[in-house]
Amino acid sequence: MTMHAQFHAMRGFTRDPSVTKQKLKPGTVRRIAAYARPYRLELTIFLLAAALDAGVTVGYPVLLGIVIDKGILPKRPSVVLTVAGIMAGLALFDAFLSVVQRYFTSRVGEGLIYDLRTQVFGHVQRQPIAFFTRAQTGSLVSRLNSDVIGAQQALTSTLSSVVSSTLQLVLVLAAMFIYSWQISLVVLVLIPAFLYPARRVGRRLQRLTRESMQLDAQLGSTMTERFNVAGAMLAKLYGRPADELGLFSGRAARVRDIGVLTALWGSALVTGLGLLATLSQSVVYGLGGELVIHGALQIGSMVALATLLTRLYGPITSLSNVQVNYMTALVSFDRVFEVLDLKPIIDERPGATPLPAAGRDGSAMAPDIQFDHVSFRYPTASEVSLASLESIALQVPERAGPGQQALTDVSFRAPAGKLTALVGSSGAGKTTITHLVARMYDPTSGVVSIGGADIRDVTLESLHEVVGVVTQDAHLYHDTIRANLLYARPAASEQELILACQAAQIWDLIAVLPDGLDTVVGDRGYRLSGGEKQRIALARLLLKAPSVVVLDEATAHLDSESEAAVQRALKTALAGRTSLVIAHRLSTVREADQILVIDGGRVVEAGRHADLLASGGLYADLYQTQFARQQTAASSRTATGASV
Repeated sequence: MTMHAQFHAMRGFTRDPSVTKQKLKPGTVRRIAAYARPYRLELTIFLLAAALDAGVTVGYPVLLGIVIDKGILPKRPSVVLTVAGIMAGLALFDAFLSVVQRYFTSRVGEGLIYDLRTQVFGHVQRQPIAFFTRAQTGSLVSRLNSDVIGAQQALTSTLSSVVSSTLQLVLVLAAMFIYSWQISLVVLVLIPAFLYPARRVGRRLQRLTRESMQLDAQLGSTMTERFNVAGAMLAKLYGRPADELGLFSGRAARVRDIGVLTALWGSALVTGLGLLATLSQSVVYGLGGELVIHGALQIGSMVALATLLTRLYGPITSLSNVQVNYMTALVSFDRVFEVLDLKPIIDERPGATPLPAAGRDGSAMAPDIQFDHVSFRYPTASEVSLASLESIALQVPERAGPGQQALTDVSFRAPAGKLTALVGSSGAGKTTITHLVARMYDPTSGVVSIGGADIRDVTLESLHEVVGVVTQDAHLYHDTIRANLLYARPAASEQELILACQAAQIWDLIAVLPDGLDTVVGDRGYRLSGGEKQRIALARLLLKAPSVVVLDEATAHLDSESEAAVQRALKTALAGRTSLVIAHRLSTVREADQILVIDGGRVVEAGRHADLLASGGLYADLYQTQFARQQTAASSRTATGASV
């Protein structure tokens, strides 16, 4: 039995047959055909080469019989040399066909992988933020890797295997019956004896393979969680490296044990198949030798039959598992289509118009922000996600569960070019309001408008040009400071980068770094302190220079001195721009043109700092409570200093 046949046997019998029980969505095959259409020429050449290769596979044993019967035994050197030359040419042609098949299968396969990956990536990028709060990153990556690769096999390896195996099986059996129908019948009777033990061992291999894949996934998740900065720091801070090593080594040991068992059963399968093939050849030589002795068969024909036999079991194995292989590829396609069919709940309406943007120097009039009887609930999992992409339902922002009302009948106007502050207890709905302004979500009812335009009627690109956001947990990519800044405006000059960093009070730090703006910030910016990350995020915002600015606790990680400096920078940089600021430290919003007090998803108070204090409402209570805490903390520091 050839190594090629052994490989197909291992590949086929380790596939999980349960995939054949899965139901595909109607039209899946038709959609796959649409992806194959651009590669019709490549597929035609590829399948033609596969068919010719199947013919060559049968031609070589036939020529072997001819050279023995017509050349060696009659002692005719010319025939021997001629047939040997043909065999050599056939070998070269077979090598050429192999290269052709490999080239065109890679053209089709890699092209299909590219098409699917880019389409899935672009589609996922269009999903709302609610999708990413629920979907597991590893599951999404799996769709872009494992499932996409599995899908392309439907048009390459599986299709090739079906075509070449079918042709090879037909040609081999035809040639064998031409040589000797008696031997061919005996060989056909032995086929069940070949398949039965292979399937028994194969089922064991399937269970081991499935468990191995699950354990590999667990190991991957463990490494992903423990190898990022936050996970490594948590293990060190709680003194758990030894426990983590124990957990990992236990799982790795199970993978090791399964690997040994898989190798053992795999070796038994290959050895058993090889033994059966050898026994079948023994039958061929025994029965064939008897026929040769009685003159019913020539020696060359017997050798050709034995050689043809080695080319018989590979196609039989491949075709016996074709349903599993075919369905495995189709299921992968179906899983990819599942993601592509998930419609984004945030999308542009037909005929959406651009939202005018103010000039970068603030010369044009900034727009106002209007909430008109806005109510909102966070979407449920079925509205924004797929069950197959999440194993644990994550909490949505603001501690509001999906389906629960986060905002109720909210109406206010943030004046153009003015600073509006949002204050209130944690979970009151402040961040939800800012999400609606940036159209991370759409309101359940009511209208959010900027500059008098319903933001659902404007293009998303123009909206994000107008609205700039800095969140409490500023995210930086694992790249240089320069690249993270240019993400806001790729065409910005060196001088503009420096001015933005100076305005955000971060340039003095960057200037003394050995690589300056080309310093790599590390995974999620962890090579920088929280305050430094926040100031780079502010510099990125200032470089973008939007006409509407949303700051969600953007100064939360700054010390008092840095906060004061950034507040001064923001006061100058944001002059004339519409600003919506969330701040838990009420001392930072005393100069706001308008303060909105949010409680339970409603605007319960609105006004300036002095007026709200005088009214003695919730704002006054929050301010007094915070002021009392600050006084207590200051007294504690004074007492500690005196004791020292």
